[in-house]
Amino acid sequence: MSQLVWNGLFVGSFYALVALGYSMVYGIIKLLNFAHGDLYMLGAFVGFAVLGAAGGVSAAMALPLLLLVLVLTMGVTGLAGVALERVAYRRLRGAPRLSLLITAVGASFALEYGMRAAAGADPRVYPVRLGGTTLEVLGARVTLQQLTLVAVAVLLMIGLNLLVTRSREGRAMRAVALDPKAAALMGIDVDAIISRTFFLGSALAGAAGVMAGAHYGKIDFMMGFLIGLKAFTAAVIGGIGNIPGTMLGGLLLGLLESFGTFWLGGEWRDVFAFGVLILFLTVRPTGLLGERVTERV
Repeated sequence: MSQLVWNGLFVGSFYALVALGYSMVYGIIKLLNFAHGDLYMLGAFVGFAVLGAAGGVSAAMALPLLLLVLVLTMGVTGLAGVALERVAYRRLRGAPRLSLLITAVGASFALEYGMRAAAGADPRVYPVRLGGTTLEVLGARVTLQQLTLVAVAVLLMIGLNLLVTRSREGRAMRAVALDPKAAALMGIDVDAIISRTFFLGSALAGAAGVMAGAHYGKIDFMMGFLIGLKAFTAAVIGGIGNIPGTMLGGLLLGLLESFGTFWLGGEWRDVFAFGVLILFLTVRPTGLLGERVTERV
């Protein structure tokens, strides 16, 4: 039982990091950015390129180097998210939401098959694979590297929550999410706030991509498709647009998958996850911590 809980929390931390980008962008401009999962894939490939350029790495230096690459990757994917917003979405903000949704799907395909053209269709083996001595914690078998990755994910999520709830930048984000026209009248640079939101969400997705590549050991150009859907599921479970709810939703989805796989078998893992999505959309579409919002006419 303890092992199932740990496995669920470990995978759920990846889901939560990616889902936060979905939730932040939706909270600001009400856009379901289906290209967001591909920024996770981009982060994994950026980490792959940097680690490959670093050459052979000893086991003792693997984790410190990975953390350094993770920070670098966050910057690159964050800028990629800003570019995506500037090129694909900014001019369509006043357009019908269906136009934005179609554009997001097109941007997703562009990222996927752009990476296929650049890196090839074959899966790549990650230059650094985290292993290490196995420890037993409360009956679960874990490694120090796994604990470190989960700690990094938790720190990133806590840092984001503090930024949004305690900082001046966060207050500006919440003001734009509430009423962008009123925020602009109060002197807030709405375009800059939206760009920074895309930067933060994309950076977290890139971090998750590096962590997943190092953990699973293999990456490919389509790896962002499924994780994007899982992240959307996590955001819906927790309450899309609600940051603490999205974190909770990611961890809960990881736990549900872990126990569902144990009960039903690995081939039912995705069916179980998306079955939960359908259940929440039917029974509680606002999610666990989401609030029902009334459209103003």
